[in-house]
Amino acid sequence: MIISAATYLKKYKPPTRFWVASMLFMACLLNYMMKVNFSINLVAMVEPTSNDSTPLPDYGQRYNWSQHDQANLLGAYFYGYLITSVPGGILAERFGGKTVAGATLAASAILTVLTPLSASLGMGAVFAVRFVIGLLGGATYPSCHNIISQWAPPDEKGKFVAALMGGTFGTVITLPLSAVIVESMGWNWAFYISGIFSFAICIIWFLVVADTPAKHKHISIDEQKYIEISLGENLSKKRKWPPFLKLLTSLPFIALLLLHYGNMWGLTFLITAAPKFLSEVLKFQLAKAGFLSSLPHLARLLLAFGFGAVADLIRRKSWLQTTKLRKSFCLFSHIIPGLFLILLGLVGRDPYVCVTIITLSLGFNGAASVTNLQNSQDLAPNYAGTLYGVINLFGTTPGFFSPLVVASFTHDENTLEQWKYVFFVGSAVYITPALFFMIFGTAAVQPWNFDKKNDDKTIELETGQTVAPENKQTVPK
Repeated sequence: MIISAATYLKKYKPPTRFWVASMLFMACLLNYMMKVNFSINLVAMVEPTSNDSTPLPDYGQRYNWSQHDQANLLGAYFYGYLITSVPGGILAERFGGKTVAGATLAASAILTVLTPLSASLGMGAVFAVRFVIGLLGGATYPSCHNIISQWAPPDEKGKFVAALMGGTFGTVITLPLSAVIVESMGWNWAFYISGIFSFAICIIWFLVVADTPAKHKHISIDEQKYIEISLGENLSKKRKWPPFLKLLTSLPFIALLLLHYGNMWGLTFLITAAPKFLSEVLKFQLAKAGFLSSLPHLARLLLAFGFGAVADLIRRKSWLQTTKLRKSFCLFSHIIPGLFLILLGLVGRDPYVCVTIITLSLGFNGAASVTNLQNSQDLAPNYAGTLYGVINLFGTTPGFFSPLVVASFTHDENTLEQWKYVFFVGSAVYITPALFFMIFGTAAVQPWNFDKKNDDKTIELETGQTVAPENKQTVPK
């Protein structure tokens, strides 16, 4: 029987939280689009530093910026990003994740459009623009975690957190699309198009997203009540200052911090050091390999949703208590990827074997959507944005430290033998935090999530449920 589109949509209309999760995916995509587009556009913006006399393509005006200048411009974003990781979470908890994420993304889009103008004013102006875009970008992920804490039922958090992999997809599509725009229209249009597109999505963001289900104009009463009841008594309507002292001295939080650091070290290492190994040691130009260059990122994106869906099913069926679920999935998110690094050091002789190992390692790391990327939601739903901001602040530092480790081992010789030890160190930093988390980590809501008067009133059961003794209400965790 054929039914009309209107009847179909009315009968099979996705819940409002589906659209919220979709916009979280897009927010992270935009964040990375405006983060990485500069790296490829910069190549077309500068004069070459070599003595090659080959005529250059006309992609627009070129600037005489040295390699040192270019390095500073590329780093400007990250200097700003580090500053706002923690404040971004605090702002989201006080003013709402919708407002903070939407406003910062919209401002970043405007600055992206203004980047060509800043280039005409000088390198200092470009540095300032990129620095401010980084300041704004640092608030995106903590704000998204704040929204997840308000919108995601416990047995759907895996899929919600996997939506944050929109940043991975943003990386995959931005580099080739920017290259096409630069070659066909010039580098200035690569900024204009990405900025205009991002601003348009921000308008949709403000129309679709709300800080909480209760504030959404179009959500059904049934869905609102379902979300609110499923989240139970762990969320407070009060805007409170994060208890930093209790947070930073909490062993479960320290276990999460180390777990996230290990994840970011492995992720950064595979994205930066492994391609360097392929290029300099095995003489394989991954950038020319087309699909192969994006395959590891696609594997991580797809498997993140897969692992998230499996974890949600396990919680829905109550097959594992939540803490055991988090710890067991560390096998996939950290330990197996770390073992692949050891394998890379032992058998990394053929470029295509290396690409396969890197793809498998990053793919399994998609399970981070169940472990370190979700555990902040467990420990303190009221401060999920702040917790993620803190762990992400420390998690950004491998971007600085990982290259130093590579340099220390390859200072005298850049051979397979030296790189073997580089991979072993990377594996240890990947695996050790996972073992620590398996001992000291937990998914139980911490007492410092509540006001003093509510401390110790919520505990985790072995079934993965949460009990609030004050009103004897049991809600799914």
